[in-house]
Amino acid sequence: MYQFPSQLYTDVRIEETFDTKISFKKEKLQEQKVRRNIGAFIRVFDGERWYYNATTDIDHIQEKIDELAKIATPNPNILAHPIVAKYEVNRDENMVYESNSVEKIGILDKQMLLKQYIDLIKDETIMHYTAMYIDNRTVKSIYTSKGTQVKFDKQTCGLRLNLELSYGEKKDQGRVSKAAIDFEELKDAKAYFTEEIAKSVDFVKNAQPVVPGIYTVLMSPLTTGVFTHESFGHKSESDFMVGDPTMKEEWAIGKQVGSKGLTIIDDGNITGNGYTPYDDEGNKADKTYIVTDGKLTGRLHNTSTATTLEEGLTGNARAMNFEFEPIVRMTTTYIEKGNQPLAEIIAEIEHGIYIEDIKHGSGMSTFTIAPSRSYMIENGKITKPVKISVVTGNVFETLGEVDALSSEFELMSFIGGGCGKMEQWPLPVGFGGPYTRVRRLNVQ
Repeated sequence: MYQFPSQLYTDVRIEETFDTKISFKKEKLQEQKVRRNIGAFIRVFDGERWYYNATTDIDHIQEKIDELAKIATPNPNILAHPIVAKYEVNRDENMVYESNSVEKIGILDKQMLLKQYIDLIKDETIMHYTAMYIDNRTVKSIYTSKGTQVKFDKQTCGLRLNLELSYGEKKDQGRVSKAAIDFEELKDAKAYFTEEIAKSVDFVKNAQPVVPGIYTVLMSPLTTGVFTHESFGHKSESDFMVGDPTMKEEWAIGKQVGSKGLTIIDDGNITGNGYTPYDDEGNKADKTYIVTDGKLTGRLHNTSTATTLEEGLTGNARAMNFEFEPIVRMTTTYIEKGNQPLAEIIAEIEHGIYIEDIKHGSGMSTFTIAPSRSYMIENGKITKPVKISVVTGNVFETLGEVDALSSEFELMSFIGGGCGKMEQWPLPVGFGGPYTRVRRLNVQ
């Protein structure tokens, strides 16, 4: 398709995107936008330096390649360079969402669906709200001078309600969201939204401040997913270890980093926000076992870090869009399900906390989770709602305190947010897992 310059490595990533965003503030339409965009990120490597160009001038990509080649230094041994030698050569076309593309759904149909969910907001404790529908379909084409030619699409859509609640002197915020890969899936979520709205109303009315202390904590699949992403997922992105011997030693392969039975996986082949069958360097997605039975067994890589650390490719080179270079990022990261029923796990807890939903999380060596909806567990039963400011812990210590994983399991995606790293935010990712019990966590 392109005439790649000799004695240099070149790759071209073309992205065609379709986006819809509809938002209401109460009953008033705030935004209704449909956008189509196409652009390309072009790289040339001479063995010493990378040369980049991001452009929307798709008809003149060849000229952009030639311009970069002129400022690079020809290298007759470029194919032997360790990074270039490590790149895979893939040829594939994997178009999954052509038949059910969100592009085929009219804007009024999308707005009407959103209004149906707005109509569920009736309780007088909900003083204010915003509502949002978003969707995206992206088609990526990647070409490299080694011979890779891949084309694939990915798609997500979803609804989100942000609630501001007030009951006497009590005030709180709630969020209800649903992500899908097919517009039709969103039509069947009314029961879920109704239940979640009711939970938010009940919480603002009845929740009391928690007594700070060390508790046994049970995390929902959503909380488990964010905990995994923030506490361990970022630490497994190997660019943090390049040039840092201390970090590399701390995260040595084979090290026991968690309790036995704990397995953490990153997999770009799972449908949803993290779906990336080929990464942005054209390497195939892998199912990477980061932790297996409590031992560190893998890290996430782009081609450069895999070369430097002498490990295999994992398909985790991702860029937020065509304006950015690919860096090491998660795809869908989760704890593998266990074999103990949830009811049995709860019954074993005499005095603990159940975190059902969260506002946000962050962390590296030490992580924090800010719950939005939590409940006491007393004598083996989930009881009264409690307000918690933050839950904190040391990553290694906490992974070692995991003592139960449910057979119930769920993967999900956020709507209206994503993962941030460096200047690239928000990158869509998937997350989830089982209900996870941690023996000891600091609850404030």
